[in-house]
Amino acid sequence: MGRNKALATISQRNLLERVAGYLSSFDGDILVVAASEYDYPQLDNYPRLRVVGDIHLGKGPLGGLYTGLRVSRSFYNLVLACDMPFLNRDLLSYMVQLSARFDVVIPRWGDMMEPLCAVYSKGCLPAIEELLRQDRLRVSGLLDWVKVRYVEAGEIDRFDPEHLSFFNVNTKADFKTAIEMVRE
Repeated sequence: MGRNKALATISQRNLLERVAGYLSSFDGDILVVAASEYDYPQLDNYPRLRVVGDIHLGKGPLGGLYTGLRVSRSFYNLVLACDMPFLNRDLLSYMVQLSARFDVVIPRWGDMMEPLCAVYSKGCLPAIEELLRQDRLRVSGLLDWVKVRYVEAGEIDRFDPEHLSFFNVNTKADFKTAIEMVRE
């Protein structure tokens, strides 16, 4: 988008605030992993929000996932991309409830998955370390190394039949679509 999309505003709240709003109903800290801890302002409405610098700069979402799990005080962590303005709290709660016996709980429909709207445990850290060491940076590559619970399309549909939770704002056109969706 040519700028920090997390700070792009839709209906008087930026994308980061929107995601933090969904997370605020859960216990624990809200961590934002950024290239620099100075990339984001502290959001006064979210006192549990902490910005942490990425330990593995240049390693993409897998490096960010590692950093978040490493600094988190919780064993299980709901991991969300900052560019998902239409998350569904009930779906997120359902995924958290499923996590007790798994390393990862991840939505899957057809051949699609959303690794940045999933629950990860600290039990993933050794596998992520090895993947980072091998420079294998796809988050989906982690799933072969850990115990995974897929949340299938039928389960997703009970909470989010249009799968709006997985709408990402990646382009200016996506941003415009998101603004129009909020207006409706």
